[in-house]
Amino acid sequence: MPVVNEHSERMRKFKNKGKDAAALRRQRVEVNIELRKAKKDEQILKRRSISFSLMDESISPVEDKRNEIIQLSLEEIAEAVNGSNTELQLQATQATRRMLSRQKDPPINQIIELGIIPRLVEFLTHADNAPLQFEAAWALTNIASGTSDHTRAVVEGGAIPAFISLLSSPHMHISEQAVWALGNVAGDGPLYRDALINCNVIPPLLALVSPVTPVGFLRNITWTLSNLCRNKNPYPCLDAVKKMLPVLTCLMEHEDKEIISDSCWAVSYLTDGSNDRIQIVVDTGILPRLVGLMASPELIVMTPALRAIGNVVTGTDEQTQAAIDAGVLAVLPSLLRHAKPTIQKEAAWTLSNIAAGPCRQIQQLITCGLLPPLVELLDKGDFKAQKEAVWAVANFTTGGTVEQVVELVQSGVLKPLLNLLLAKDSKTILVILDTISNLFLAAEKLGETEKLCLLVEEFDGLEKIEALQTHENNMVYQAALNIIEKYFSGEENPDLQPGTGQDGLYDFSVEKQDFNF
Repeated sequence: MPVVNEHSERMRKFKNKGKDAAALRRQRVEVNIELRKAKKDEQILKRRSISFSLMDESISPVEDKRNEIIQLSLEEIAEAVNGSNTELQLQATQATRRMLSRQKDPPINQIIELGIIPRLVEFLTHADNAPLQFEAAWALTNIASGTSDHTRAVVEGGAIPAFISLLSSPHMHISEQAVWALGNVAGDGPLYRDALINCNVIPPLLALVSPVTPVGFLRNITWTLSNLCRNKNPYPCLDAVKKMLPVLTCLMEHEDKEIISDSCWAVSYLTDGSNDRIQIVVDTGILPRLVGLMASPELIVMTPALRAIGNVVTGTDEQTQAAIDAGVLAVLPSLLRHAKPTIQKEAAWTLSNIAAGPCRQIQQLITCGLLPPLVELLDKGDFKAQKEAVWAVANFTTGGTVEQVVELVQSGVLKPLLNLLLAKDSKTILVILDTISNLFLAAEKLGETEKLCLLVEEFDGLEKIEALQTHENNMVYQAALNIIEKYFSGEENPDLQPGTGQDGLYDFSVEKQDFNF
């Protein structure tokens, strides 16, 4: 099946270059894309600042006793905002902010239709009236937290340069509100992200990061930085990435889990690209910290750290080795056995890309004890995780030596692999049939083809492969037929039975030149 043009960048990124299963590699890329889409909403793109009741005014520094709260109609708001009375401007802007801070159904469209956004943007420049600046900034932040159309209304009202200026406000609560607004604008997509970068948002934003910045403020800064790293088509420019990375690596060392989480998400976006972008992250020396965070009991930390390392190992063999040297193989077994299926799936995806490397890296997988949890996942995992585990086994049999393939079979991979031929997913079945062909190629080199045939029959594999000859997918039918014609059409020898070891697994061993399944 042809790959859609927009997927071609992922194709170039896939590691298994030069290996034979070209069609299967294409499907691997599609699996990869599906996995990305499934995860992309885990980090919040935009945030709205909510007042839970009219009495909740503690966050606003504006003096505002409850009995002085004035309810204004939309018409009165428009009139006051456009008028010249500064007291009425403040009251109307505050009333606007309150409406937009309602938990349910904030009237964003009605406020936009009033045509007051350019005026609110103008209020951002009133340095002599901090309460008005703050209320206008909060109102605009909440408009920008809506749909792309809502964000566009704020940007087209001229808010970007005004908010960037407010990053340097002497009032911390105003600069923090500006950070929040800019985070919402950046989170809308690559167009406005780049507009912010081109307006030089990064230096004043980074200048706000210091040892004395309060944690709540730092959380907002980190989240806004992560949105500036986010999105592709196009990616953020390399110059911007290089400015942000040193600060992100520092933020990753913070003790606050939300700050760590958003800095890990930022790095995961930066590694979700071409190898030269991955290399920029590798060069920071941050991989050991990311691997350490993969072992965090906090899901909000572990998930983006695993994603970032998973992206790194889609790169070159050298980049994958950097992740191995940072200790990723010691952390993966527990993640493959994680209670959360999405973590199992991401861990298996990461493992599959390491298994796509050269045989020396495959040997490190074996040495670090990755085969038992991989077999467990194939046997009992969630189906989406099993699909990734199938890819790991397929890549292993493609790039591994005959001796390594022997170890794979000895670990008990064959039975759960054959059981997955009952899956409803044609792609997965094709990958399994290709893997079975790879196992037979190894067996042929050892002169042990008949013993592998018996093993496959013993696990009811032949029955399952024969059943696939009636499969609706022609490629599945053809692959199943090829295996049967090549390996199961001859005379059977009833005297040949595979031996079983003490653990009940079939012997498939390498001792000098005496190879036994």
